[in-house]
Amino acid sequence: MRAAVLAAVPLLALGTLSACGSSQPEQTGGGWTYTDDRGITVSRPERPQQVVAQVSAGAALQDFGVEIAGTFGPLVRDDGSVEPEAGGLDPRQVVDVTGAGYGEVNLERLASLHPDLLVSGKYAEYPGLWHLVEDQEQKVVEIVPTLGVQQSGIALPEAIGKYRELARALGADVDSPAVEADEQAFHAAAGRLRDIGTRMKAEGKSILAVGGTEQEFFVVVPARNPDLAYYVEELGLPITTPRNPDQAGGGYFERLSWEKAGAYPADVYLWDARSASMPPQQMKQNPVFAATPAAAAGRFAAWEAVAPMSFSSYAGIMNRLADQLEANLA
Repeated sequence: MRAAVLAAVPLLALGTLSACGSSQPEQTGGGWTYTDDRGITVSRPERPQQVVAQVSAGAALQDFGVEIAGTFGPLVRDDGSVEPEAGGLDPRQVVDVTGAGYGEVNLERLASLHPDLLVSGKYAEYPGLWHLVEDQEQKVVEIVPTLGVQQSGIALPEAIGKYRELARALGADVDSPAVEADEQAFHAAAGRLRDIGTRMKAEGKSILAVGGTEQEFFVVVPARNPDLAYYVEELGLPITTPRNPDQAGGGYFERLSWEKAGAYPADVYLWDARSASMPPQQMKQNPVFAATPAAAAGRFAAWEAVAPMSFSSYAGIMNRLADQLEANLA
């Protein structure tokens, strides 16, 4: 089950290619319209108030001041903690409308909220919305209009900007002192990573983004992930690109047997912290991986993949990453 979930998540969450759609809000004749990144114009009699969203989309909108009525997707872990994907959402303040299986929604619970709008991320090479399989989306639109926000194939700041503009269209004050402070914190954290990247390159050190299931070890392709691409291309972190991405699976990572877990050298492992992937201590149960210099020295930093696209979210993520990298380079 772990392998199946992990295989699905990168494919649906970490796509690329060019953005589409104009994402332009309009106020016409007392109504509300918004053209999303699928090129679909959503129309409502008035500005939506009851918003349901995929958890990371909901958390991003909340960071920009939008109240979220319900969410779908990973919200709470088995130990009661909030999933990193759900950011700053308080599970006690939202109604979880997640269905029984991946990509499903509890339609009865969704309808009970009398929603005005459902929002989810949109990945360029997939026609549908994240965390909604096709047949479910067809049923959802009979209850509430859906809106897709592009969050791949574009720079991380641009992806964040798309959520900011949607929040503005939904009536939030996205130019408030709080949001401005979050934006400043984002740029300050980015500056820390840029300095670390400069230092690592000068010292000839590298980072490898990895994950694992019982069946396989995988090496992540930075360019296929909006956050990692930003870290590499804009901030200069030396994250290695694997040589043979799995093109049949979308090119998001190279799949390797555990016997080849030492195929790429690394001074620090950036490990996939999602619950579908193994934590470092479990990965180190494999003797090949455990024998690599970075694993043997315990040089790991968490990769918080598919996080909410907001300044607040990524300021925290980048500062935590900087703290971990600095500790590993000490």
